[in-house]
Amino acid sequence: MRILLVGAGGVGSAVLPIAARRDFFHHIVVADSKQSRAADAVARVDDPRFSAIELDAGDQAAVEAALREHRCDVLFNAVDPRFTMPLFEAALAAGAHYLDMAMSLSKPHPHKPYELTGVKLGDEQFAADARWRKAGRLALVGMGVEPGLADVFARYAADHLFDSIEEVGVRDGSNLVVDGYDFAPTFSIWTTIEECLNPPVVWEDGDWRTTEPFSEPEVFDFPEGIGPVECVNVEHEEVLLVPRWIDARRVTFKYGLGEEFIGVLKTLRKLGLDSADKIKVGGSEVAPRDLVAASLPDPARLGDRMSGKTCAGTWVKGVGKDGAPREVYLYHVVDNAWSMREYGSQAVVWQTAIHPVVALELVATGVWRGEGVLGPEAFDAVPFLDLLTEYGSPWGLREELGRQAA
Repeated sequence: MRILLVGAGGVGSAVLPIAARRDFFHHIVVADSKQSRAADAVARVDDPRFSAIELDAGDQAAVEAALREHRCDVLFNAVDPRFTMPLFEAALAAGAHYLDMAMSLSKPHPHKPYELTGVKLGDEQFAADARWRKAGRLALVGMGVEPGLADVFARYAADHLFDSIEEVGVRDGSNLVVDGYDFAPTFSIWTTIEECLNPPVVWEDGDWRTTEPFSEPEVFDFPEGIGPVECVNVEHEEVLLVPRWIDARRVTFKYGLGEEFIGVLKTLRKLGLDSADKIKVGGSEVAPRDLVAASLPDPARLGDRMSGKTCAGTWVKGVGKDGAPREVYLYHVVDNAWSMREYGSQAVVWQTAIHPVVALELVATGVWRGEGVLGPEAFDAVPFLDLLTEYGSPWGLREELGRQAA
């Protein structure tokens, strides 16, 4: 397998040291808008199976040409979702398979954004399913940690733990602390603004609806010493993916943001600094959101200032295989001290990076096979979870029913 990895910063850079320990691929071409950044990422792994090129992710024709020139079988999209569609279309046009961690962007309903859905996350990609099937190619969408591993957990629960499911609720929280900064997001602020300020989507009784940002707050007790964290509704791909393959009455995504973080996001919205549309500033044009992102520290380089753990997981409630009520939380915890020591990557970025690598290995070895536009729920979860453990990053399962009352 030859892979074109688009994006050498953030998650893209964290992918390289993970993949370097595996032998399922022949070569990975690392592409970035700055060739120096791609070259630096490649130099850090010191492995002849990696090379670096300069490439504009928004230039579909250039991406197609790179795929053909380097004879790549797969395009791995590791840039922010603004570039999802040109990369997605380039892969199909060049006859390559495709994998991303964030799906095509949504557009709120023009009149009732907090009641009805407009264009949903992934709608543009799923509309192309027939073209991908006709080409005999796979587009594996939403295959990071959330979405990604969270969806694998939902598939595992549906197949092995439950007879019927009342709710699938993805719950993400941490006790991470960044020293030396008053405000320093541990993941892309561009993506965080997008998902947190858009109308959150909820699947309920056979259809999708929207709600207000930061709605339905709840305190969720996270495992391995993280403890109780208040979580709120935000827009996320799992809610759009899970119901396509798994029968559940309700699907939600709630993120542990914290009061201060929510306050900053609300302020950005009030000031118009969340906008991705360019405005004139003097003689230049700039998107306010890009300015915010440029003014904050690079999340991928905060690892040596961070401490604590991050947890991604899927809470499932329903009727178990024995016919009795059951609630479980399937989860994956990463300690920042461990990920920095073992891989030189901070916990949130590393946790996002490992899961697409695991998925690519399953595709390369033929364990996961498919055609068309598919989410992680479309595949058997057991080989993924077994391979994740083999990578040295085990997952956990906690029984929830009666635990809170106890």
